[in-house]
Amino acid sequence: MLSFSLRMAKDLKGLFLLIAILLLHSFSGMAAPDGKAIFQANCAACHNPLKDATGPALQGVSGRVPSKEWIYKWVHNPAAVIGSGDKYANDLFNKWNKTAMTAFPALSNEEIDAVINYVEEYKAPVAVAQTPASGGGNQSSGDNTLLYSILTIVLLLAAVILTSVNKVLSRAADAKQGVPSPRDVPFFRNKVVIACIVVIAIVGFGVWLTKGSEFGRQKNYMPKQPIFYSHKVHAGINQINCLYCHAGAEKSRHAMIPSTNVCMNCHKQINEYTGADAHPLVDLEGNKVDGTKEIQKLYEYAGWNPSKKDYNRDAKGAIMAKPIEWVKIHNLPDHVYFNHSLHVVSGKVACQRCHGGIQEMDEVYQFAELSMGWCINCHRNTKVQFADNNYYSIFKKYHDEIKEGKREDVKVSDIGGLECQKCHY
Repeated sequence: MLSFSLRMAKDLKGLFLLIAILLLHSFSGMAAPDGKAIFQANCAACHNPLKDATGPALQGVSGRVPSKEWIYKWVHNPAAVIGSGDKYANDLFNKWNKTAMTAFPALSNEEIDAVINYVEEYKAPVAVAQTPASGGGNQSSGDNTLLYSILTIVLLLAAVILTSVNKVLSRAADAKQGVPSPRDVPFFRNKVVIACIVVIAIVGFGVWLTKGSEFGRQKNYMPKQPIFYSHKVHAGINQINCLYCHAGAEKSRHAMIPSTNVCMNCHKQINEYTGADAHPLVDLEGNKVDGTKEIQKLYEYAGWNPSKKDYNRDAKGAIMAKPIEWVKIHNLPDHVYFNHSLHVVSGKVACQRCHGGIQEMDEVYQFAELSMGWCINCHRNTKVQFADNNYYSIFKKYHDEIKEGKREDVKVSDIGGLECQKCHY
């Protein structure tokens, strides 16, 4: 009986070793850089693998650029590459209206390689007709997270059961040899177990408090609007500049919601949606949207008579129009000061940095959490674009340090971007 118990203990050690190897293998696979996730988090706001967007299409970039080392330098600090006189970088800079790409110094070379591999292998999704699910349910996707979770739970249960068996066999061996066995402490009174539960509870509550509770944040908030307005059709397909409608973004604190007159500048002539075949409009619930009917709603708000090609007027000659009650999506607390023009003009921050791939959205939603931590992290990591930016000419010390080679860049945090009074006063 004793020899059997010893063999069982050795087998348990082997099992635990196997569990550790399997878990390490699964986590090592999960730890590899995910090119798609990195691309969507950092690049998708301005780039598309197959077509030009705010920036150039990325597929084939490996064959266009001088070298892979050049890509690393460009992603980490494009302003420095342009400033070095690199011909390819300056040609690219001039081609895209002298707008430098946002620097990503935190990305490692391995992560950049993962993004390149993803865009090079990317294929346009093929639209398929959706059919009702029949009995079998949804097919498993390429994500193995659920499989790993189930495997981990099964192995943990096996470990608990085998541990109990080992204890029983040990007590039997001790009883046969006349060795007294220590009395087991009930699970719920074990000090180690209680301490672990308390630590896990405190950590879990902290994670929930900072992430799960949201604190009134509205990330992914997508309210239903009085008119179905597709940014993908306007800003994406038709390439209408953001500032045409949101003119205040470079002139004032507020980006401004355009008046009905701005919409009518185009829709006096465009009275039907003709792109339904190329780009059918579908809302979040999957319902098809008639773009022409949405234009008719605009005419009702604007007081426009499409048959007469003129506005409807009352007896006094005033246009019979009413404002469109758009639902505001991006809201900041009243005690927070945010200036669009400071970021757009002085900071040269692209709209997509905060609003996501707006040119790909049919229905706009809040892309970023817009929390204080999110803003602070941006200020810590974002480099100020000193070149050709008169707004920062007063920082002579930093300009001199850059010329003397004492400083490579200046971040927003270096010019007071972390001070409380910057946003709260």
